[in-house]
Amino acid sequence: MDSSSHKFYHVHGYDTREYLDQLFSDKARSIFGEDSLIFPIEQLKKTFQLGTRMPHGGEISPLLSQSLYGMEFHIFSDSNPFVASIQWYGSDQLEDKEGKVRSALQHVVKCDLEKENMTEPIDLPLADCIITAVLLDYISKDQNDYIRYLRKFSKLLKPGGHLILIGVLDATYLTVGKDKFHILTYDEDFARKSLVGEGFVIDRCEVKKRTNVSDFMDYKALIFIAAHKEK
Repeated sequence: MDSSSHKFYHVHGYDTREYLDQLFSDKARSIFGEDSLIFPIEQLKKTFQLGTRMPHGGEISPLLSQSLYGMEFHIFSDSNPFVASIQWYGSDQLEDKEGKVRSALQHVVKCDLEKENMTEPIDLPLADCIITAVLLDYISKDQNDYIRYLRKFSKLLKPGGHLILIGVLDATYLTVGKDKFHILTYDEDFARKSLVGEGFVIDRCEVKKRTNVSDFMDYKALIFIAAHKEK
């Protein structure tokens, strides 16, 4: 299938349950668990241990919403991706992890990624931290689009605020059901230059080569970048 015929998930839509089952369910873990679950969570834990505090804001994937259970969420959703305000707690304070996540969900509001204020009619305070996991990869038609969306998220951050970016490198598509969906192709150098170009200082960057064997998605590696916005 020619890449020009690939669908865009936020335009054409896909079965989100099938997508989650393929990537994040028990039956998927033997194939995707190392890349889609363990790597992002380990990197987030390392980032927090190094002192990155996340008191107020973030954009986070369904995977992370279930894994980073010590948080308080105000969710603004566009199907799979969403923006969330979060408050970080130490894991030793949590007695019922799943219950804490459920009780912490305050709002679920659909967002429009094309609007200047994506959460309109709600105005959010500037965030201390934003996490974006593969969202930019899915919605960006080209590299200019990627930078445009990155700039939008940057405007949601306070000066000195943190951005955590998780993405897939050298990918072109993901498969959901019978359809192939677009993923932007880029490499580590592009991701780094995009962040620096938008006024970020990169604090740490980790790249992990693909470990699974599947034609569900054709990425070659995962990237995790923790950066902060220059004041």
